[in-house]
Order: sequence, then structure tokens, then C-alpha cells
Amino acid sequence: MKDRALITGGGRGIGAAIARALAAAGHPVIINYHADRSAAERVAAEIEQAGGQAEICGFDVRDAQATHAAIEELLKDERPIGVCINNAGVAHDAAFPAMSLSDWQSVTRTSLDGFFNVTQPLIMPMVRRKRGRIVSISSVSGVIGNRGQTNYSAAKAGLIGATRSLAQELAKRRITVNAVAPGLIETDMLKGMPVEEMLKVIPMRRLGRATEVASLVRFLVSDEAEYITGQVIGINGGLA
Repeated sequence: MKDRALITGGGRGIGAAIARALAAAGHPVIINYHADRSAAERVAAEIEQAGGQAEICGFDVRDAQATHAAIEELLKDERPIGVCINNAGVAHDAAFPAMSLSDWQSVTRTSLDGFFNVTQPLIMPMVRRKRGRIVSISSVSGVIGNRGQTNYSAAKAGLIGATRSLAQELAKRRITVNAVAPGLIETDMLKGMPVEEMLKVIPMRRLGRATEVASLVRFLVSDEAEYITGQVIGINGGLA
């Protein structure tokens, strides 16, 4: 049986698509959620109906104590967690002079504190097994920046730096660490946004699909991607 895979923010959007894709590839998946338990339950039910294995686990990735307690409990299972997908993220867009401290902290803590709080307790079990896959969902905003998203761009760029550094630390242990940087993906995060105007700057002239991001993540955690580490792979229709 393949290793269990923990997907943060796995109840909706890209996270849900990743959970489905990894379950279809044979990984028992752990779907993390913060507030929306029912969404996580729906994704888990879909996976199980399709013949996969899924469980849900609620914790706020920003809360170090709660996250560590939840992961400690998950690690009591004899089946190892060999795949960690750092997908949880939020956006609170505003021009920087009007950006509140709470909007800055909410976005940066979810992505960066979340990366540390979730990934750090999973590292040593992976090191002992000399096997592991860590994939963090960054963004094209973290690569090229975006007006009105200084907080989001900073958080996602921070994930890229963390990915590259951690990959160097863990490569000799046969643990790969990569980041995926999606562009404009058709999810709930785009609701209310001027999509038609946004399409004009995308060379492919369409939004990406969550399933396309999930397929890339599925490849990165597979045996075929064993020699790929420390990389930031864009999936953006030519935007960057």
C-alpha cells in the first residue's frame, strides 16, 4: 500500500482536487479542514465511493499547538504519512497603504506558519524511512507579484524560499521538496473577480482547472519524480 497523504485545506478547490487525485493513485488521504467540516466530509465520501481511502482531520494550520497535537495523533497509526501537501491558504487583497495588520497576518501565517507547523513534525519520520514527498502550493503571485496582493505574494514567495532550502537539507535522505505555482485557477477564490479582463493577460486565454494542478502534484509525489527536488513548477497558461 502507498503512503498516507496529508492535504491541508483539502475540502475545497485545489486541495479537494489533489485529495481525489492522490486517492485515485492509491494513497490513503487525510483531508485537513479548518472551518468547513461538511465540505471535507463530502470529499472523503466521494473518494470512498470511488474505492479510495479517506479520513478527515480538523485543525487550524496557524495554531502550532493544535496542529502538532493533531499530527501526533495521526502518527500513532502504523501506516506512515509519507506525503505532505501544504495547500491551505487564504487571500485578503487590498492596496498596501490600506492593508490591515490582520489581513497581513492572516495570509502570511496561514501559508508560512502553516508550512512550518504541518511539515516540521512530519520530517523525522520521513528521515528515518528515507522516503518522503513534500509539495507546497505557491502561486504565480509569489513568482512575479501582483498588485493588491502584497501579503499574498509575500506569503507565496516565502513558500518558494522554504521549499528550495528544505530540499537541500533533505535530498540525501531521498525526500523531495517541491512547489507548484498555479496561475488563475477556476475555484471559489475567483468569485466576484473580473474574469473576462483577467483572461486577456493569459496567453492561453482560459482559466486553469483544479484537476490540472492536481495531476501535476500527483506526478511530483510519484516514484517517477524521484529525481525532482527544490523546483518551483508553474502551471499558468503562459502567464509567467
